[in-house]
Amino acid sequence: MDGILPLWKTKGMTSHDCVFKVRKLLRTKKVGHTGTLDPEVEGVLPICIGEATKIVPYLTDTTKTYRAVAKIGFSTDTEDQTGTVMQQAAVDKPLENDAIIAVLEGFAGETQQQVPLYSAVKVNGKKLYEYARANEPVERPIRSITVHNIRFLDTTYDKVEKTQTIEFEVTCSKGTYIRTLCVDIGKALGYPAHMAHLVRTATGHIAQDQTLTLAQLQLMKEEERVIPLLTIDRALAHMDKIEISESTKVKVLHGQKLPMPEPVPRTPFFRMVYQQHTIAIYQTLNDQHQIKPARVFRFNERK
Repeated sequence: MDGILPLWKTKGMTSHDCVFKVRKLLRTKKVGHTGTLDPEVEGVLPICIGEATKIVPYLTDTTKTYRAVAKIGFSTDTEDQTGTVMQQAAVDKPLENDAIIAVLEGFAGETQQQVPLYSAVKVNGKKLYEYARANEPVERPIRSITVHNIRFLDTTYDKVEKTQTIEFEVTCSKGTYIRTLCVDIGKALGYPAHMAHLVRTATGHIAQDQTLTLAQLQLMKEEERVIPLLTIDRALAHMDKIEISESTKVKVLHGQKLPMPEPVPRTPFFRMVYQQHTIAIYQTLNDQHQIKPARVFRFNERK
């Protein structure tokens, strides 16, 4: 069994929980996920199975699309709804849509983001959340991120709580913390804020409408139905591809270096395709005159 299970992770489960349950249901050990989702977050979590585990890093690096809710009026230590309230500032009157949209649009493109304290990023060999739990000071890294698209969806003002929620959709690069983005949106509006809700609606080309829940997967196994796995080709659709001949195929399957193709691929990693089947992922060498294999897949000749 080789391919990608487009899983919809439900709330209350860790990404590792999902991998464990898929291993058990499909009775295979070669299973890996493509980007951690916090237990309180639901959404698209592609699970790679068999030969597809070789492409885990290349799916982790893809863009992610989220539907998020920022709550304006108070911040928390974890930057999300699970944390302890840190700062409060009443929103005395509703924030206008135009002002919200202008702030959201200001985050589009390349920007800098400070990694949240409650995260698994390591500083001097120690995870940031371990510093937080020990109440030890630490300098958090600042990283470059890219927001490819950000779109205002809705807003609701609570005149009793004196808070306001802002729902938005964002497509961003790997390593973007949406809870930190919510905090930064609040700062730009002049208020403390946190992330109140988050759903990941797409990972690369894999979207919500293609997914299965673990409950659906279990039912399909009980009914002995075929599990609809996505192919490696489908999952790597974001990469450039190079169509190769039979003679080149033999060299690729033996992991040989090859001359730089023309035209030069636009992406740093690209697919080597034979008979509409991805048989390897290649990358450029530093001298730019050759390409070398990054991953080679098992290939069965089609009759």
